[in-house]
Amino acid sequence: MTEPTISQLQPLPDDWQRALAVVAHPDDLEYGCAAAIASWTDAGREVSYVLATRGEAGIDTLEPATCGPLREREQRASAAVVGVSEVRFLDHPDGVVEYGPALRRDIAAEIRRYRPELVITLNHRDTWGGTAWNTPDHLAVGRATLDAAGDAGNRWIFPELTERGLEPWDGVRWVAVAGSTAPTHAVDATAGLERAVASLLEHRTYIEALTDEDPEAYARGFLTGNAEEAGRRFGGRPAVSFELFPR
Repeated sequence: MTEPTISQLQPLPDDWQRALAVVAHPDDLEYGCAAAIASWTDAGREVSYVLATRGEAGIDTLEPATCGPLREREQRASAAVVGVSEVRFLDHPDGVVEYGPALRRDIAAEIRRYRPELVITLNHRDTWGGTAWNTPDHLAVGRATLDAAGDAGNRWIFPELTERGLEPWDGVRWVAVAGSTAPTHAVDATAGLERAVASLLEHRTYIEALTDEDPEAYARGFLTGNAEEAGRRFGGRPAVSFELFPR
């Protein structure tokens, strides 16, 4: 019996200079695509992070007032490991982020502020691989980011942004969704994988609350396993996969 052909992932376009990553929580990018981000900053590209929340509801044993500032510090340290210095938080409430005009406006404002050619977000679909249910925050932020990439270029949508000095930006060429169940493209993770592990380990408080496993073994196993799985469709090289939406 002939085995089904596995479709190959195409290289993500690299003819761009500025990227903006928009996700719901601290650690989303570290679980999703930090190895790719490390390779981009190594090549001299500019990558900035925008997070909808501070992850303040993410650790059961810590009150949100304590947890939020802690996770913000961990996120800034994590970003620095992969060469990212710009990290902004939108202060939507963790766990109950609502999709709608307010979220779209806030993300469109950041796209106008940073003027990226590539926008990155996280899986906006209902499940992870058809087996694990996705969270409402991921759904809301991922969907709103896809919409805001268009909103940012239309001066008649959210005209108050222009009044704040944020001129329309119609230069987004792609939105790349990490962790997608339907990936189409990939980035070679070979050079960035060790820093991706180190970046995820900066979220040590969160990891220690999440698992009893040794944090380094956990981070390395998770990221290496995902990179190897994506690499099966990318010439055998460890990879970070994305679903790419051209604009």
